[in-house]
Amino acid sequence: MRRARRRPQGRHRPDARTGAERRVSQLLIVVSAPSGAGKTSLVRALVERDSNLEVSVSYTTRPRRPAEVDGRDYRFVSQATFNGMARAGDLLEYATNFGFDYGTSQARVREAQAAGRDVVLEIDWQGAQQVRAQLDDAIGVFVLPPSREALRARLEGRGQDGPDVIERRMRQAIDDMTHCAEFDYAIVNDDFEDAVAALARIVTAERRGERAPVPAIAGLLAELLATR
Repeated sequence: MRRARRRPQGRHRPDARTGAERRVSQLLIVVSAPSGAGKTSLVRALVERDSNLEVSVSYTTRPRRPAEVDGRDYRFVSQATFNGMARAGDLLEYATNFGFDYGTSQARVREAQAAGRDVVLEIDWQGAQQVRAQLDDAIGVFVLPPSREALRARLEGRGQDGPDVIERRMRQAIDDMTHCAEFDYAIVNDDFEDAVAALARIVTAERRGERAPVPAIAGLLAELLATR
């Protein structure tokens, strides 16, 4: 399920003293998923357990929900501000979802990497395509739900949307999952702790310049995308 990814020569260089490879630049990890698959919770848990990881908080024009905190969940801005950032080239990527714009600040990613931290982007597949078109050493991870039924239950359990919106999200989720094969890795968020551990293994392997083991998901993906 992984696309071929060329690792630039600058990512790893031989250590003159030992001959071993050493990493000279920070990782950029792009985590995508359909709405309700649990990527936000997974990324937060991963970052809490790894002090060298920083999640890049996206900018959005979406109104803030009651439980959300500006600067933690998103950076909430006006449409005019967002449009200005896009025109000025300040955004590494941006996309529109359900009528609202979302984007990643180039400067904030660079600042975190300059400070020696690996950066996680929690964005949709559209944004992931933009990032990886510019930075082909970015690492793509797609999070899948264990079933359509589980995904619907999670969307309903959030208590944020009515039946019509949930149906729209389910249709969008199926479309999103057709892009899974564009990513380097896919993990299934069935058991939360197992999924966090799978993410952590990917980070650990990539820091070593290696590839983490890839589980077989073709059967599950076929079920998730099957016409019903």
